[in-house]
Amino acid sequence: MHTKLYSASVIGINAHKIEIEVDLSFGMLQFFLVGLPDLAIKESKQRVITALKNCGYSLPERKITVNLAPAHIKKEGSLFDVAIALGIIYASNLCRYDDVFLQETFFIGELALDGRIKPVLGVLPIAFDAIKLGIKRIVLPTENASEAALIDGLEVIAVDHLTDLVSILRKQAPIKIFANSGTVGSDQLDQFMDLAQVKGQVQAKRVLQIAAAGRHNLLFVGSPGSGKTMLAQRLITLMPPMTFNEMLETSKIYSICGKLPTTKLINQRPCRAPHHTISSPGLIGGGSIPQPGEISLAHNGILFLDEFTEFRRQTLEVLRQPLEEHKVTISRAQQTLTFPSAFLLVAALNPCPCGFYGDAHKECSCTKQQIYAYMQKLSGPLLDRIDLQIYLPSVKYEDTQCGQSISSAELLAGVKVACERQARRFNNAALYNGDMTTDMIEQYCCVTGSAHDVVKKAFETLHLSMRGYHKLLKIARTIADLDDSEQILAKHIQEALMYRSIDKGLGASR
Repeated sequence: MHTKLYSASVIGINAHKIEIEVDLSFGMLQFFLVGLPDLAIKESKQRVITALKNCGYSLPERKITVNLAPAHIKKEGSLFDVAIALGIIYASNLCRYDDVFLQETFFIGELALDGRIKPVLGVLPIAFDAIKLGIKRIVLPTENASEAALIDGLEVIAVDHLTDLVSILRKQAPIKIFANSGTVGSDQLDQFMDLAQVKGQVQAKRVLQIAAAGRHNLLFVGSPGSGKTMLAQRLITLMPPMTFNEMLETSKIYSICGKLPTTKLINQRPCRAPHHTISSPGLIGGGSIPQPGEISLAHNGILFLDEFTEFRRQTLEVLRQPLEEHKVTISRAQQTLTFPSAFLLVAALNPCPCGFYGDAHKECSCTKQQIYAYMQKLSGPLLDRIDLQIYLPSVKYEDTQCGQSISSAELLAGVKVACERQARRFNNAALYNGDMTTDMIEQYCCVTGSAHDVVKKAFETLHLSMRGYHKLLKIARTIADLDDSEQILAKHIQEALMYRSIDKGLGASR
């Protein structure tokens, strides 16, 4: 006898509908599993047969063929166990199900040998795409239920054991729809991460405000102890709250990595800070079965790279394309996957190996050759992709004795004004000034009069590339938005220039 159920497979961060076809024919008891399965799925033969036996289901002496369709899609993981087991039970006439119920349902879960249904990874992307794939409900392990229930309009049926599921399908037990008890509200930020705790560095705080408002990548250069790390860690307090769509996008990535909290979406912008010994696949993603890397885990949030020049140059160079396209494509022999990576890069470095090149209080002990070799790890094209670049001077004693410094709340108020202007400009398309294309720059970053003269002089004096020129205009546009100004004025261009010229000094050091 032949039967068909439905499950799903996650490729990248998108779900694909998979047909689980089971056929029993005359012959000795044999089990064939086809449809491009990976090793974990091939091993489901032993899990399913043993679980059925331990649950009291006697398999007939038949040849069992299980087909996972469509055959050209690579299937991974153990989430098909429950669907395969139910298909065998149905095809063996051990239980009859409602055909309409089967056609409208995804069956997800891994089977233990005693019939328990164990949790799996990637449930949120499956639940998110289920309705678009014509599915009304999803049957899955209880441990995954709160994750799937975050999606409105989808019936979630949580089960702990195969026998419990069969009882529901036989209508011997009632169907209980899992209620969403999770939350998508924003948590309170750490009270010990306020910018008011950073003494001095007024200009650096202004740069953080610009970066948060327009999503501009940022580079801090300064001596040890100047506050680079403290400032970067507190940038998260200036970021506007995540929209629901941003929560879903980020949470889907964490779901397929098994890092999603069990009762809620990711409701705060992530801040990832990998160590400088990280490999290229660890940063951008990879593996024989590609998985998201740090830049995707930082999607809609911040990627902080401290000790920037200590990273391997090869590792840093892989950032160039994701910084431009806000996504990363990983190609392997078996498949090619694309993961989102719209992150705000914050990098920090010392100006030389000893850290005191250009410092006003301590003399640098490095030779020109040492400084040159140190800066060789940073290529010109990579620096050109970092919008804001600022040198942090050492903190003076007078700065430590000043009164209350500007707080995160005060700076966040300006960020919200700029974000509101951008939302109106881009018709609430979740775009920021840092994301503008060339056509958008020409449309929204027009400069006239004295501002045009400043731009022309800067272009000729600093020998800006076209990318550098466009980034200058993007930064000026954000500064104008912070001033709640429709026009880009000369003062906005002049301030933007302060944050675009340090790469020339770095280039001279290299």
